[in-house]
Amino acid sequence: MNTCERWHTFELVLDGPTSGNPFVDVHFSAVFSSQDSSIQVNGFYDGSGKYKVRFMPEQIGTWTVKTISNVAKLNDFHTSFTCTPALGHNHGPVRVAKDATHFEYADGTPYLPFGTTAYAWVFQSDATQKQTLDSLKNSHFNKIRMTVFPKYYSYNTTEPAQYPFAGHPTHTTGVFDEQSWQVDPQKTGFDFSTFNPSYFQHLEQRIKDLDALGIEADLILFHPYDSWVSPVWEKPWISIIFNILSLDSLALKMSGGL
Repeated sequence: MNTCERWHTFELVLDGPTSGNPFVDVHFSAVFSSQDSSIQVNGFYDGSGKYKVRFMPEQIGTWTVKTISNVAKLNDFHTSFTCTPALGHNHGPVRVAKDATHFEYADGTPYLPFGTTAYAWVFQSDATQKQTLDSLKNSHFNKIRMTVFPKYYSYNTTEPAQYPFAGHPTHTTGVFDEQSWQVDPQKTGFDFSTFNPSYFQHLEQRIKDLDALGIEADLILFHPYDSWVSPVWEKPWISIIFNILSLDSLALKMSGGL
């Protein structure tokens, strides 16, 4: 039987259709059940015909899984796994303590946030990203505040290597000023209904890198610091990032909940 450590992530991957627009045409979720607990978690399309659903178990023991989809190939798939006790430095997600006076991990271990900010570090060059991780490794920080979306602002006008949506920006200047922000939301050059799996996979890996260092990722889902943001993508953006990070299943620990 499959196993998953408590407060880690169980991931189910199924093959499905690639035609049309799988990001919006296919509805895919799974019901996770154990003893008296049951929760339905939305899945997502991860490209190349792969459909995934993620879940962070908090209850030790056997969990059953049943998928639900509007696509026959993805519907009514059954499996199960055993949630095993947490090991080592796995203390679970950070939460507000019951007395509401401080933060603590799920197992009751106190969490004293000592953070730094590096908004767009995951969109810099590979060398800069590595340097950032090396610097964090040699520091005492246990939290970093960062953006999920690329940033275009003072001292940071380099376009990222990839974008979260299909397409390319129609308006880039390389200079930050008032005019660089004057973009028609309907003419950004992006298809906001088609996501770029590679973009999110890279973000996931960097969050995992932080988790390996014992650092919580304090993610900013929205910000105004770019030249092509549009309200068109707000609803699908929220949906996809929640599904990828399994927030539906209480995976509130951004680093380590993947």
